[in-house]
Amino acid sequence: MSVIALTDLPAALPPGAPLAGLDLGEKTIGVAVSDTTRMIASPLETIRKVKFTDDAAALFRLMESRAAGGLVIGLPVNMDGSEGPRAQSVRAFARNLLRLRDLPIAFWDERMSTMAVNRMLIDEADATRARRAQVVDRAAAAWILQGALDRMRNP
Repeated sequence: MSVIALTDLPAALPPGAPLAGLDLGEKTIGVAVSDTTRMIASPLETIRKVKFTDDAAALFRLMESRAAGGLVIGLPVNMDGSEGPRAQSVRAFARNLLRLRDLPIAFWDERMSTMAVNRMLIDEADATRARRAQVVDRAAAAWILQGALDRMRNP
């Protein structure tokens, strides 16, 4: 399998299989998961990056524990729509995952997801800076996954 278009993702998944969503940071990977109807994304966990094989193993364990059938990975596109080094790094991460496991992967434009989640945590949850640091990566993954789920339902 390879990276596929988001619109092709539902057909590539087993029926009733949830999706996992990722927010790839420099030091962490935020992970979210959908319900089996692929309507609602929920924050799941934050993986502290060590080395790729360990990070991938931790991700695959989380996916297996939730029976996730595929991945939506946030792609950090620049504000002008171009792709810089961070986007290239995310694409390389996806290619490396595909070398380890055959699974459907799609990208979702993650522009402003972390900023939006931080604002929500400040405004709505009145979260402290320390608390935001603990949850922002997995909350951003849920934001990314929810956007992709909404688009898959309403292309």
